[in-house]
Amino acid sequence: MWEAAAILFIIVGALLWIDSLRARERAVEAGRSACARYDLQFLDETVSFARLRLARDEEGRLRIVRIYTFEFSETGNNRRNGAIVMLGQDPKDIRLEPYRLQ
Repeated sequence: MWEAAAILFIIVGALLWIDSLRARERAVEAGRSACARYDLQFLDETVSFARLRLARDEEGRLRIVRIYTFEFSETGNNRRNGAIVMLGQDPKDIRLEPYRLQ
């Protein structure tokens, strides 16, 4: 019985890891497109994991919510923070720190 529980735990962990890699790639795409939309520079071409929790979607299903942070710049001389909220594999919200319009 113990072996079956250990194998199940490893399988669930591997599936969560693979799902997280896919969500991270989608978050990078969302951050890149948001920066392009507002004529900003997406710095370091990456996002970093900040938080994980469970929430329900519009249809009432339980989904994993991941929050990723990233940095952007409007001039190239500074760094500002942004965040991407992923509901499952889909970007739900993108937040940008206030920045100066040129």
